[in-house]
This record gives sequence, structure tokens and C-alpha cells, in this order.
Amino acid sequence: MKNIILFLLVCTTVYATKITDVANIVGVRENQIIGYSLVVGLKKTGDGTTSKFTLQSIANMLKSMNIDMTPTDIKSKNVAAVVVTANLKPFARQGDKFNVIVSSIGDAKSLEGGTLLMTPLKGVDGKIYALAQGSISIGGRNERGAGSESHPTTGVVFDGGFVEREINIDLYHQEYASLSLKESNFKNSVAVQKAVNSFYNTQVAVAMDPRTVKLKRPENKSMIEFLAEIQHIDIDYKPKSKIIINERTGTIIAGVGIEVKPIIMTHGDITIKIKEQQTPDQPVGSMVVDESLVIGLNENELYTKEGTTTVANLVRSLQKLGATPKDIISILEAMKSAGSISADLEVI
Repeated sequence: MKNIILFLLVCTTVYATKITDVANIVGVRENQIIGYSLVVGLKKTGDGTTSKFTLQSIANMLKSMNIDMTPTDIKSKNVAAVVVTANLKPFARQGDKFNVIVSSIGDAKSLEGGTLLMTPLKGVDGKIYALAQGSISIGGRNERGAGSESHPTTGVVFDGGFVEREINIDLYHQEYASLSLKESNFKNSVAVQKAVNSFYNTQVAVAMDPRTVKLKRPENKSMIEFLAEIQHIDIDYKPKSKIIINERTGTIIAGVGIEVKPIIMTHGDITIKIKEQQTPDQPVGSMVVDESLVIGLNENELYTKEGTTTVANLVRSLQKLGATPKDIISILEAMKSAGSISADLEVI
């Protein structure tokens, strides 16, 4: 039986940050656009004859070029049907370029070496906002930051999108604007209100709810100048504690100050006893294995040297005792259910 004895000390941290890092301006955001098209020039790695929609699309394209051909007459495997997606930046202007992501929707084996044909990209309202065309890159890194080498049916056309229709946002003539906090929190909403009013020494901000702060433009400033100043005002911000778990890879991400409350639990052959104690005794004959961990006479017992109370220390302690990532994830989930961990637990 393995025993872990951890002694806890509560710690709360408040950070100073700028308003732009914790809140967005309502109405100023990206817009998702999407389109359907064909990728040509593939080396027999395109869709097969089972992808009927691809053959029909090829026939339709040829017909628009005055070439009359039925889908059943088409045997080419050098073409693939794809969906093209992108994010249209706020205040994008006609002629601006952006990257587009191309993803196969048929049974193509690879899009490597292909060229995306001209693709209208539409918004949720059905209107065309951009066009996309160009050579597809497979081996680089896509906009999401993930390597695409292991996903040859997804690629990127760098600077392949062109803005055709602008999304007008008239901020200059507005008297009021609103901030939307990225996380719902009453304390942070009030902190933004106080910081803005203190900066201008007048009542220009009102917290409407845990997410929304309404702003009134001062008479001597334009809305653009006002929002530029607002975004760089410092506030005392308490971030929301969160633990992110990737069950597939066994990855656990947690802030260093997330508190673990006293609890006793058993998971398999591991028994965890967490007690609240300011100055834990170090067993005679024990040895220090790092800055905060101590192994006692019984190698299955583990203590904290400083009495810290974080999830990080708990995970490190479990790793010292040889617990697998699957065991650690199960323990954290059980502690969250029991109320020992108050931070949000997100499994991806």
C-alpha cells in the first residue's frame, strides 16, 4: 500500500494585467467563412470513382467552360473535393490577403502538390466575402500551430485568400461601447469598472453583469482614442483557475497555485491523505528528493517539505511514487467530484 501525506497551505494570487488581455470590444471580432471547391494537379492521390460529388463537380466545372461531359465519363484521380475555411479579421479591407485551410471531404489519399481552384468564401448570411486560390502546402505548419505532415488530406494556402467584401464596423461615430470579459467573473468586472473610472477621474464605465462593462466616450476624445487608452489600462486581475487534461496523451496542465483541500481517498493501491498543517514534521532518516518533496523511512510515504497546497505538488508527488498518467487523471477527476479541487476541470 502506498501512502502520500501532503500538508496544505492556502495561497491566493492576484495579477496585474491590461484590460486588452482580459476583455474584448463587443462587435470587434473575427468572422468565419467557408467554401467548397476542387483541388487539381494531384498525382493519382485524389478522390476515386466512389466520390460521386467530386465527379459531378468536375462535370459542372467543365460545363461552365463549354465542355459537355457526364460524370460517368470522368475517370481522373488527380482531383479532390475540398472544404475551404478561414477566419476574416476585423476591419479587413478589400485586397487584404490571408491564409486558408483546405480539407478533403472525399476519399483522397493526399492533397500534396495540388492547386486549389478559385473558391468563393461565404459567411453565415450566404454572402461572398472573399475568394481563395493557390498552391497547397502540406509539410509546413498550419494556422492552428499543429504540424500537418501526418495529415496529408489537410493543407494550407498561404496568402491564398483575398478580401472582396468588407464588414463595416462604425466605431468612430459611436458614443457608447461595451467590453466583454473573456471569463465571467463579478470581481473582475468591477475591477475593470474601478480602473477605468479611476483613470479618467469620472464615471465613464459601468459594470452591467459579470461579463459586460458599458463605456461612455468622454466629450474631448474620439471613440478610437478612447478605446486605445482603455485597452492599456492596468487592472488587478484574478485569473480563473483551470486544470486541462488530455486523456489521449496523458498531458496535465495546471496553474502552480491551484489549491487542493484536505481529503482522504484510495485509488487502486494508492492511498492519499492530505492534511492541513503549517509546519509538517520531517521523519527522522528521510531524504529530500527536490525542493518540496521528502521521502520517509517507508519509501511508500511522501511528505511536503514546505506544506504547499497546489495541484502541481500533488501531481509531482504521485509521479515520484510511480503513478501512471491514467492514475493521476483519475485521481484529479475524483478529487474534483469530491470538492477537494475547486478549479474547473476541462478534459480535451
